[in-house]
Amino acid sequence: MKLANGNFIRVSNKYTWWLRKGRYLRYMLRELSSLFIGIFSILMVWGLYRLSQGEAAFTAWTQLLWGNLVILNIVTFLFAIYHSYTWFMLTPKAMPLKFAGKRIPAKVIIVVHMLLWLLVSAFIWFIYIYLIPI
Repeated sequence: MKLANGNFIRVSNKYTWWLRKGRYLRYMLRELSSLFIGIFSILMVWGLYRLSQGEAAFTAWTQLLWGNLVILNIVTFLFAIYHSYTWFMLTPKAMPLKFAGKRIPAKVIIVVHMLLWLLVSAFIWFIYIYLIPI
């Protein structure tokens, strides 16, 4: 920006630059989601450690997760879904595939990845419900 005396001044960016466009906001939410997924991963490693300490320690850890940290778990789950969805939308750009010399359309890659995601999730759910004794 040029001042009246002929000098130039650089306009500094505000800390809210990412709120100006929806694309920037979605990008920042995706980056924020990785923080929550990292916290969740640390909690799971802590859970493995508590499991190695015995049943009482592990039970206390699960009660903590179901008691005080249930909101964190819900927010983390929602962020994980958002992160996965945005990754699948980016997959055709990150991994362009060719078959018989022709590029596979982006929609096909996205749909196949999402179907595989659902199939693996259903398989894990099946194992959890029917094969793990309670």
